Amino acid sequence: MRYVVDHIPRTTPKNRRPRLPMTAETITIHNTGNPTSTARNERAWLTNPSNDRTASFHIVVDEKEAIECIPLNETAWHAGDGNGDGNRKSIGIEICESGDYERAVENAATLVADMLIERGWGVDRLRRHWDWSGKVCPRLMHNGGSWSGWIEFKKRVEFKVMNRRFVDVPKGHWAEASINKAAASGVMSGVTDKEFGLGQPVTREQLAVILDRIGALDK
Repeated sequence: MRYVVDHIPRTTPKNRRPRLPMTAETITIHNTGNPTSTARNERAWLTNPSNDRTASFHIVVDEKEAIECIPLNETAWHAGDGNGDGNRKSIGIEICESGDYERAVENAATLVADMLIERGWGVDRLRRHWDWSGKVCPRLMHNGGSWSGWIEFKKRVEFKVMNRRFVDVPKGHWAEASINKAAASGVMSGVTDKEFGLGQPVTREQLAVILDRIGALDK
């Protein structure tokens, strides 16, 4: 998945980018509500002269890419709660409904997991549009009121967080998978819950403990 930064101009009509500073406390998930629109289409709509709505969002994700449309430290009008904490303290992420929707959801889960890890947050920081305004959104996770799709999405994000939890291990690092496996199995922990200690040397006593944990000393 590509991550593209393509911020709408500060002069965009209808105050869609109000330039209000924001310190995010949560991440809010939406569906676009348009079964034929891609992330590129949604970004273009924000600056389309025929768009007479104030609504905006920070990031839109489809099966191929994620596009950041408004800086994550600025307010976007996505939550429907006026100057409440949804608009003023939450990052709004739209998931496209077009094309391969399952791939779009997977991309969104990966993106959200990365954002949680970077901020040291857990899935308790995730919100639905519904939570702020009562709108049935993300609508494709509503499932007749059971919200089973939302529950599954949070589980997917949590799994990704737990399997890539160290903020000092870059995504794609050559040892990332092994580091996560070592931590998950209890063979090697991080120097803290959030930092692995990438590049730090292993002492002789630490090596002895590691060898003991993998059963190499039981022969």
